[in-house]
Amino acid sequence: MKMTKMTALLLAAAMALTACGSTAAASSTAASEAASVEATAAPEATAAPEKPAAETAVTYPLTVTDQLGREVTIEEEPKTLASGYYISTSLLIALGVQNELVGVEAKADKRNIYSLSAPEIQSLPSIGTAKEFDLEGCAALAPDLVIVPAKLKDSIPQMEELGLTVLAVKPEDQDKLYGAIDLLAQATNTVARGEELKSAIEDNLLSLHEAIGDAEAPTVYMAGNSSVLQTAGPAMYQNYMIENAGGLNAAASVEDTYWAEVSYEQVLDWDPDYIILASDADYDVDSVLNDAALADCTAVREGHVYQLPHAIEAVDSPVPGSFLGSVYLGSVLHPEQVSEQFYHDCADAFYMTYYGFTPASYE
Repeated sequence: MKMTKMTALLLAAAMALTACGSTAAASSTAASEAASVEATAAPEATAAPEKPAAETAVTYPLTVTDQLGREVTIEEEPKTLASGYYISTSLLIALGVQNELVGVEAKADKRNIYSLSAPEIQSLPSIGTAKEFDLEGCAALAPDLVIVPAKLKDSIPQMEELGLTVLAVKPEDQDKLYGAIDLLAQATNTVARGEELKSAIEDNLLSLHEAIGDAEAPTVYMAGNSSVLQTAGPAMYQNYMIENAGGLNAAASVEDTYWAEVSYEQVLDWDPDYIILASDADYDVDSVLNDAALADCTAVREGHVYQLPHAIEAVDSPVPGSFLGSVYLGSVLHPEQVSEQFYHDCADAFYMTYYGFTPASYE
């Protein structure tokens, strides 16, 4: 059997991440080949990538359009950054500019992805949340550039009055995640790194799609953080994860743009093949399997209830590593086409290349 692309990837991951394999179904032969290469040519963690080559370097003043449609001029290359959103903070780490952060969102000290990749940012000053943004605290840090979630659009004029240059991001689907990568890569003069990051995501999703092929798509009910009676409709990022993994959203008829509240009767009427719990769910798989009200649901009856990985970060949010949620889900929905080892290989290569660590746990 030929060696998979994963073997080649392990030889080149320090430079750029490519697809995890031309086929996701692992064999013992391929696994041993990859393991042999990994033992002698494992990629080395790097805290930050080099600046882009001259042909991709950005010149300032630079005018960009953020994800609220605002034209923003950045007068000089930013040397200090403040991020009021965990998604933009994670993206800045992936772009290799974490050392330029001077302020981050609240509760950064609770995020495993930071402790594993850039623990120093966990002690930086907090600039609050989307609900309680610390405008004065942020201004006191005098960052060259502030990145905030689009939810803070009403506060942006006040920030600008204080002399802050502000970009808003809203990566609510796959294309807009790529847009957020482009936006912040341009703003921070890391365009080449941003292109590599997008290619890594695209290549892995392509490998996943090719592996799944024309396998029959099961129906998937994506349950929310606080209750199994919350679900994600087609307007949410979770819908893209289901589609990428070769599934059909059981809640496709839901019109809510956020988590929708539903009844047991509705879930039973949809009768999904799988129930998937959110990464940050505060209940567990056993509680769903033992819920008498769901006993007649196909997913419960067949034991097809799973929780998305959460040991490193919530992969059902549009962070750079969110494609791993699709890969994991693909291994659940289509185990004959997508192996668990394929998911592990993708996670190892991605986090080593863009965050400088290898996962100790995948779930």
